[in-house]
Order: sequence, then C-alpha cells, then structure tokens
Amino acid sequence: MGIDMELMRQKLASLRGEGNKDSNSVWFKPDEGDTDIRIVPTNDGDPLKEMFFHYNVGDHRGGIMCPKRNFGEDDPLNDFVRALYRENTEDSIKMAKSLSARQRFFAPVVVRGEEEQGVRIWGFGKQVYETILGLVLNPEYGDITDVQSGIDLTINYGKPAGAQFPQTKLTPKRRSTPLFKETAKVQSALDSVPDFSNVFDRKTPAEVQAMLDEFLLSESGAEETSTETVKYTNSTSEVDKAFQELM
Repeated sequence: MGIDMELMRQKLASLRGEGNKDSNSVWFKPDEGDTDIRIVPTNDGDPLKEMFFHYNVGDHRGGIMCPKRNFGEDDPLNDFVRALYRENTEDSIKMAKSLSARQRFFAPVVVRGEEEQGVRIWGFGKQVYETILGLVLNPEYGDITDVQSGIDLTINYGKPAGAQFPQTKLTPKRRSTPLFKETAKVQSALDSVPDFSNVFDRKTPAEVQAMLDEFLLSESGAEETSTETVKYTNSTSEVDKAFQELM
C-alpha cells in the first residue's frame, strides 16, 4: 500500500499549527442578549468548579493558579501577599489586594444552537454561582444537569445603562428536556467534558517563585527588593476587567 498523501498533508498542517481549532474554542462567553445553555454533568458529581487565581503578575494575563488554595501546596505569592499586609503601608496594602488569589467559577456547558461545537467551559462570577446552587437545591428543579430530566438555562447578558460592566441573569426553563434526544449524542457529550485538571496551566511552587522574582525585578528596576519591602508602579488589572465581563 502506498503512502497516504492526504494523511501526510494533515500531519504537516498539524506540525505548522495550520487548520487547528482556535485555542479559545473550549471557552464559551455569551453574546449580548439571550442564550440558552445546558450544564453538563461530570463524573465526579461536581460540574460547578471553584478555583483560585493570582492576577497582575507581569505578563501572565491568564492568571496563575494558586497552589495553596487549589492544591494545598506552598504558594510564594500567597506568602508575599501576607508580607505586604504585615508591612501595612498604603502602597503595600494596595499591591497585596492586587496580587491576592481571587475566586472564579466554571462549568461545562452545551450551548443550544451551537451543539456542534461540543462541550465548552463557561466562566462566571459568584452571583451566578449562587443562583445555580439555589436552583440545584430547589426541589422543584433538583439536578438541573440530568441528561434526561434536567433543564436548560437562559442567560441574559448585557450592560445596563450606567453600569461599568455587563451583567448576567439566569432564568431556568419551565419544562425539563433531555440533553440530546439521541443516546449516542448524550454519551459523546459526556465523554467530551474537558478535563479541568488539564484546562489550566498548573505551576509548581518553584515556578511561581520564579515568576514572582521576575515580576519584582521588573517592577523595582535597579532598586533592591525583598519580600518585606518593594517599590513598584501601580497597574490596572485588564485581566480582572475582562473576567468581570463574564459575570
């Protein structure tokens, strides 16, 4: 049998990064207006993932997973934040607040009308998280992720007049519906739920320390720095603003 030329072209395209899905395709962000979604169940029984991230550390715009809050490991950034609070100056407290680990929430979802894109990850804020928990614990709704008797949710997303950031409101559908009518599609969706342990780039404490050292050097310039006292320039958290738009 001769060589499969089409397969070779696919391999070359893959090597060059051509024809691959956008790296952000796993993520879902609602458009303005109404969007219907369905939260997909996970094998561990917990589709509502709670995670903590450090932001504003140099160019790491996607945030750094907090080793302590997420995994119970040593966290140089957390230690540095505590040192800044002990310093107790106006600037140190401001910097401590900027670098403190922040709570974020995620869930695997299927977007109605875009089912062909598969299961994606939706990131949302605390208020939405509390709303979803309230639905789950309400006996009238129960397990909203059940593949046969669960319910879809309507996301109303937009920026009210005078608001700084868009807001998200959730409304449950009146009637339960299956995730998909076809059993094969249901199983395919369940099998394709993203592995949250691989979705985010987990750093070791040593790597976090190196990132912190690099950040402090860049902030202080030629001045001497330490974990107790540091001179720095204030910066606005564009990352945090971007995440606010998901809430």
